[in-house]
Amino acid sequence: MPSDRGSLRSQNGLPTILRVLADSSPIGNVRKHPRQLRSRETVNVLLEAAAQVFTREGLSATTNRIAERAGVSIGTLYQYFPNKEALLRALAERHIDDATVRLTGTFDQLRRDLPPFDESMRTLLVVIIELHSDRPGLHRVMHRLAPKAPRDLDTLQALENHLTDEVQFHLTRCDRGGDDAELTAQTIVAAVDAHVHRVITRRAARMRGSAAQAAAISVSLPAPDGPTTATSLMPPSPG
Repeated sequence: MPSDRGSLRSQNGLPTILRVLADSSPIGNVRKHPRQLRSRETVNVLLEAAAQVFTREGLSATTNRIAERAGVSIGTLYQYFPNKEALLRALAERHIDDATVRLTGTFDQLRRDLPPFDESMRTLLVVIIELHSDRPGLHRVMHRLAPKAPRDLDTLQALENHLTDEVQFHLTRCDRGGDDAELTAQTIVAAVDAHVHRVITRRAARMRGSAAQAAAISVSLPAPDGPTTATSLMPPSPG
């Protein structure tokens, strides 16, 4: 199998990693914090290795396999991460950070450009699917198993609330929210979240073209005088 170990040092995400390692929750306790540059590089290598192994092996991934992939001893891995759940948590938090940056930029762009509603929703969907199209197997495992401390849940909820607020803004702006734009926005966000995590990430072999397909999604929402809830905002399954 071709080696891509050279790519292990290409992934960053230090703000997330340092927050995870400094966390006082039991799952985040570590015996060594990455204060030195070499230690921070080791953490990055371990996380990239974990992402590759979880993507390839799913739930059967082990810390031994991750250490082997990273080219370090199992003892070195345990200096930073007590178990594979801690690695998953760090990867999940890095994903949330990436999603926050990407989506915030998209929110700002849409508020500047004010495109038609369907175009606004397609733009958001493209970004959301792109965020999950790289290593869908890893996203599936993270969604199911990554431990969440109260602080993690607060961060995730804040991102979801921001997305809901932005969808509600465009629903109201375009007179597409019916009698209760907030409820319609919540329904849309919940439906997209379920579809991305429970359908799209299960079809890894077809993920490559899914972002392009999302650009052609037809958003079907109530007209101004129609029902009060969304009838459909589901991306088609890739394929």
